[in-house]
Amino acid sequence: MASGLAPSDPVPPRRRRRVVTTCLLAVAVPAGSWAAHLGLSVRDHLEATESALLRLRAVASVSEPGLMAGPLAEARRHAAEARRLTAGADWSLLTRVPVLGDAATTVRALAGGVAELTDVLDGVQRAGAAFVAAGTSSPGGPARLLAAAERSAPVLGDAVARLARVTAGLAAVPAHTGVDRLDRARGTALREIDRLRAGLGDAATAAALLPPMLGGDGPRRYFLAFQTNAEARGTGGLVGAFGILRADRGRIAVERLSADTGLLTSPVPVADHGREFLRRYGPGAARTLSVSNLSPHFPYAAATWAGLWERRAGTRLDGAVAVDPDGLAHLLRLIGPVTLPGGEKVTGENVVDLTERAAYARYTDPVARKRFLLGIAGAVGEALPGSSADPAALLSVMGRMAGERRIQVWSRHAGEQRILAGTPIGGVLPSRPGPFAGLVVNNSAGGKLDYYLNRSLDYALGPCRDGLRSSTVRIRLGNDTPEGGLPSYVTGRLDRSRLPHAPGSNLLWVSLYGGVGGRMTGVRLDGERTAVVRGTERSHPVYSTMLELAPGQSRSLEFDLTEVASPEPPLVPVQPLVRPQRTRVTEDPRGCGP
Repeated sequence: MASGLAPSDPVPPRRRRRVVTTCLLAVAVPAGSWAAHLGLSVRDHLEATESALLRLRAVASVSEPGLMAGPLAEARRHAAEARRLTAGADWSLLTRVPVLGDAATTVRALAGGVAELTDVLDGVQRAGAAFVAAGTSSPGGPARLLAAAERSAPVLGDAVARLARVTAGLAAVPAHTGVDRLDRARGTALREIDRLRAGLGDAATAAALLPPMLGGDGPRRYFLAFQTNAEARGTGGLVGAFGILRADRGRIAVERLSADTGLLTSPVPVADHGREFLRRYGPGAARTLSVSNLSPHFPYAAATWAGLWERRAGTRLDGAVAVDPDGLAHLLRLIGPVTLPGGEKVTGENVVDLTERAAYARYTDPVARKRFLLGIAGAVGEALPGSSADPAALLSVMGRMAGERRIQVWSRHAGEQRILAGTPIGGVLPSRPGPFAGLVVNNSAGGKLDYYLNRSLDYALGPCRDGLRSSTVRIRLGNDTPEGGLPSYVTGRLDRSRLPHAPGSNLLWVSLYGGVGGRMTGVRLDGERTAVVRGTERSHPVYSTMLELAPGQSRSLEFDLTEVASPEPPLVPVQPLVRPQRTRVTEDPRGCGP
């Protein structure tokens, strides 16, 4: 959608036209000439609907509501006529014809679903047009933008509910009609509408959260953490710098930027995450910034950050936000490059390399390096509020950042946090039952070598028997650190290991999070049986071990698991580090029904 409030591709593939033609003729022609005429009329209207929706998709990317009005109106007109024709008594007779009745029933459901879809798109388009028109270029633009978002929230919520009913209707009609193309069309429609519904659900959540969280009801202040993924932590990376993000009526500003050394260790814990957290991470994780985010559960880290700041400054914060260099790259590709005081340009293409690798080689003095990184963070923070980026495009970029966990958000306001916890941007370690395999690494050497870390995870789910299933998780980690040429600050070790190790070797605390209620039955390191430390976090069994990786070395861990049988789809969350994780999930074809 041009509004940016929904995915831009809600239309089933072009082959749907041939599908509709074939299935209508297959149903209608044997039933007589009038039925054939009726079937051809329905076909013509559905083909015209599809053609109009394809034109709508072609102009959606230009974000011009005026260009969308014509194709959308045409699509609604033809879809409504197809629904009217298939809802009448004549079509009802076709649904009772032996053999062909199932196909007629499914065609009627498709016609009704397409008509409902076009109505939904019309409402979303109107809300999106108002959102885009609000803009941010004038002094009152941000406030108008928040008001438009607030008005769109009920529209989007209603759209999600209506599409859920369409999905339920399509799911209830015959899936096996004897017309293969019709069956495939029904399956495609279900998938496409579900995808659109998910996108609209995300947009509805954003429309509900943005007005209060961006200061629509009064100023808000958040701890803003810049994570350095070159030194891995559970939520992504070490907090290398931080600031205070201030939001007031849609306008944002970053204040009091500081290196990580600007937040001293508290003599007492500043947050209580429970005994389970304390057993796994120790008291320092709630007192010290550098180890505050060992857990992948973002609210733990966020509450600790807010507590550390409040102990230092004496002012209460409304929440916390974390971003990393990949997140900055997404923003810079949208708003354009920024120029540092010395004239150096920072772009979406070079910011990750600059902050995660080049800065360490350029500055041997850590203080100078952190000053450089703070300069980049400050330049992006200053440029974002004044950018002319399309609000719809900004929402799209933020959605991508959230999906990749390049931005994570926690709110101290309970109602907002309940909503955030159910979305990717909340960074929550879910505690629901179902198959689960989460790889988390924490750097235990104090170096910056995780820029060169390669990761892969293969999750093979076996068949279900007697309420259980056997599964295997294979993890492979590789240290791709080049030989020589790296500063000692990058390769240095702070773990005080007395064992000999080559320059550039890395030490990782590796953890596998399994499914709730499951247990490990065996584990192998590089093919040999080994032992791991067993723990629990948010109901998940966790299996951890220290792993040394020499430069150029790859090592493997293989876990045999017994899991609780569940029809839920497997979850494999990916820790946001520099290099992407290669993930493969395979499931026994017999599945695991209820």
